Amino acid sequence: MSHNHQKKIAVINDFSGFGRCSIAASLPIISAMKIQCCPVPTSIFSNHTGFDSFYFTDYTEHMNSYIDEWVKLDLHFNGILTGFLGSPTQIDIVKRFLKHFKSENNITVIDPVMGDYGNLYPTYSPRLAEQMSSLVPYADILTPNLTEACILTDTEYKSDIDEKGLADICEKLSKMGPKKIVISGLERDNDLENFIYEHGKHPQIIREHKVGPCRSGTGDVFSSIIAADAVNGVDFTSSVKHASSFIAKVLRRTVELDLPKTDGICFEEYLQEI
Repeated sequence: MSHNHQKKIAVINDFSGFGRCSIAASLPIISAMKIQCCPVPTSIFSNHTGFDSFYFTDYTEHMNSYIDEWVKLDLHFNGILTGFLGSPTQIDIVKRFLKHFKSENNITVIDPVMGDYGNLYPTYSPRLAEQMSSLVPYADILTPNLTEACILTDTEYKSDIDEKGLADICEKLSKMGPKKIVISGLERDNDLENFIYEHGKHPQIIREHKVGPCRSGTGDVFSSIIAADAVNGVDFTSSVKHASSFIAKVLRRTVELDLPKTDGICFEEYLQEI
């Protein structure tokens, strides 16, 4: 009997038990959008690394055997979403996964999680960032923030980069493979902007009022909505509007509840509306 009658998205990311990020964010979001979410864990965290203390187990040595069982089951995915990857070995495993499971009939979304505000995350090395660029050709949709887009294109980071500069960066990224790109989370005065590039179309900017500080897991919610919308046949610009407006609404509620930054955004309050 086939296991492939229902739409499925494979999500390759770490799992944090507390803090609403990575797989713990993707699983409920994608499921609420009527798609089966199939996680491939890269690490297991008690709570994410934004906390002062956490416990974690690296899952790298188990990933190939885990994936091999999916090969035996002859699983086919309508979408593939990748997030934070912690080592060159994990990136190589993801490439192996993509070579087997990516096809003309599915959509791959690469979220190249590497850094923010012009800097690599402490756990990231320049070598690892260079390895991440080798995943870009597999992407149908790429969802970097400005820092990550600059790193991938060897562009000098400027927080106030103009629209032409953003378009130039997206052109460089598109030549690497992806035809749809959104540079997310651009801070402009009191707003957050998402710059949309779709090959052959005029770029667009989606703007929402910024509510409170940046919070853990927001990017994971964003990329999960983008991936699920793509599988559900939603056009790219409408999808970015959907993700942006949903996150803005959730951020307002998160501020009302006075949740700590580390606790992420309370998307559960509005899952029924997604």
